[in-house]
Amino acid sequence: MTTTQTAPTMNAIRQETLGGPEVLRLVEVERPAPGPSEVLVRVHAAGVNPTDWWHRATGGLTGGAPVPLGWDVSGTVEEVGLGVSTFTVGDEVYGMPLLPRAAGAYAEFVVSPARHLARKPAGISHVEAAALPVVALTAWQTLVDAADVQPGQRVLIHAAAGGVGHVAVQIAKARGAYVIGTARAAKHDFVRALGADEVIDYTRTRFETAVADIDIVLDAIGGEYGPRSLETLRPGGLVLSIASPAEVELAPVAARSGKRAVFTIVEPDHAGLDEITALVEAGSLRVAIDTVLPLAQAAKAHEIGESGRTTGKIVLTVA
Repeated sequence: MTTTQTAPTMNAIRQETLGGPEVLRLVEVERPAPGPSEVLVRVHAAGVNPTDWWHRATGGLTGGAPVPLGWDVSGTVEEVGLGVSTFTVGDEVYGMPLLPRAAGAYAEFVVSPARHLARKPAGISHVEAAALPVVALTAWQTLVDAADVQPGQRVLIHAAAGGVGHVAVQIAKARGAYVIGTARAAKHDFVRALGADEVIDYTRTRFETAVADIDIVLDAIGGEYGPRSLETLRPGGLVLSIASPAEVELAPVAARSGKRAVFTIVEPDHAGLDEITALVEAGSLRVAIDTVLPLAQAAKAHEIGESGRTTGKIVLTVA
């Protein structure tokens, strides 16, 4: 008599249709297994980001079909695939696997290419580590890789109290820039505590009338903020948009006035994560946590995130 082995399972958040937060459900699914050059991570915490609710509602860059959500992850290595030499079972890791392809980090386990992860910064929790990868890599890749921000440059950061914004303020300051942020008045003390030299209340003041001679703008809002940001730039200045693919249309507008505009999409980046780890361990970068919820409350996490009133990050706890 033969015995049929049952494949191991796990709890995960899934959706059958595109829609609002209510489409998110906690279900039992088959546990993935790592392939060559991959590791299986036991998830301790998963960060929540705007790209998550964008993909939930529209399918994002995946062709309009529902995908397993979640890209921010912190946890421990459970298994290693063939050929992996960077990690061993039990290592604490964090990262942003596969973006823009589906990773499915809202789950008890996630498979990741080994080089999409890095060792978790010492001295911070899994909740804090899970809040970092998407926002910190976005800020690093725009400000450092794309713009090469230099000491003394004037950097304007929109939504400076938000997920990407509050990390971008700190990275720009660590690079020696003069940083100006936009935020509601209630968040000005928070943004200044991050190191911002000036903060503009965008609800009372049109920022383009309050600042000038800006070298670099980081725009996480899009829409009219792009053209308005161009007005703040010095000749040759740069607007970096992370808001939506529609922002690529700003590039020819900028060029006509001797300025530049670039739309960027964050990419998995082991080397960038190592740079971020170094900043965290040196005390130059910290992540603010707005809300922590259990995995089963992913829908509530999305509701809170889409309100646009958070300061810092939302994180789901798993293990």
